Amino acid sequence: MTNHCCEEMGRRVNARCDQHDDPFACPDALIKFSAKFQEYGLIIHDGGTSSITIDFCPWCGRRLPESQRDRWFDELERRGIDPWEDEVPADFQDVRWLATPSQG
Repeated sequence: MTNHCCEEMGRRVNARCDQHDDPFACPDALIKFSAKFQEYGLIIHDGGTSSITIDFCPWCGRRLPESQRDRWFDELERRGIDPWEDEVPADFQDVRWLATPSQG
């Protein structure tokens, strides 16, 4: 379980709706958290799965962790894996890959 910047962020990220399995379909869902990328985003309720990445918590104002998206793609490229064409290893599907030392 990820520790978030404040209790309210934790509640919003972990909120589950009894009417919608998909947070993008739930009008009450506000925040998307990607553990894999360590990114927070505001959900855009337009029928898709878009979100706007945010750098600060809307509730406590703290700076959120720096996104690891670029590092994720760089590490896959270093291993010769094209995430659009190749099978991505299971440990790169979640936060486990962050424990992998980056080699540059």
